[in-house]
Order: sequence, then structure tokens, then C-alpha cells
Amino acid sequence: MVYLTRIEHFNAAHKLYNPNWSREQNEVVFGKCANENWHGHNYELYVTVKGTPNPDTGFLYDVKKLSIIIKDKVIEKIDHRNLNIDVDFMQGKMCSTENLAMGIWNELVPHLPSEIKLHCIKLYETASIYVEYYGE
Repeated sequence: MVYLTRIEHFNAAHKLYNPNWSREQNEVVFGKCANENWHGHNYELYVTVKGTPNPDTGFLYDVKKLSIIIKDKVIEKIDHRNLNIDVDFMQGKMCSTENLAMGIWNELVPHLPSEIKLHCIKLYETASIYVEYYGE
């Protein structure tokens, strides 16, 4: 089994805020992330696929094609957007990095060719905070 990772970058704004809670409770739980005026991150997205290399090319999958899929199905929807308002697959969900990673997974899986499988979404919110999701 070979694992291939493509890295993409995007910028997005969001806020963490539970509408069922008071403003005070949101501030206690989410701190500055509950800011009414939003806040943003420079995200780094690692998309890892797995499979067996093609004997004719030696490639697991053409990385240019993988990049196009990621950009068309995910990056175009989330880059320079407000995750809470503008992103269809985040509607009705808390816009945490954990939920965003799962949403990205669900956006990519139907568009990947059958010869590869999505192995992991690793999403860096900051240089010191990231989430890994394996589709479980």
C-alpha cells in the first residue's frame, strides 16, 4: 500500500458560537473564537490517498488530477469565505476544525476514482493545532 499526500492552502473566517447558549456561556466555552465579528485562519489542508501504483506509470494517481479535484470540490467552496455563512456543506454545523475536516472528507470521497481510496484529511488551523480524520 502506498500513501500519497497533496497539500493545499486556503483562508477562511468563522466563529464558534452555539445559538442555544447565552453570549456569556459562548464566551466562557469558546473565548475569542466566539467573537461576533468573526476571526480567520490560514488553513493548511493535507489530503492523503492510498492504493497500489499503476505498473505502467509508477504513479498511485496523477497528482495534478488530484489537485484539480481538491480545488474544484473543496477549495473553491471555502477559500476566502465565511465558513458559517457561505459554505453549503457546513450549514447547520458548528464550524470547528473537526467538523470542517469531516465535511471536506465527505466532499471529496464521491469524486475520487475507484483506483484510490481517501486515507486521511489532516487540517491545520494554526501551526500548533491540527485535526486528522480517517473517515471513521
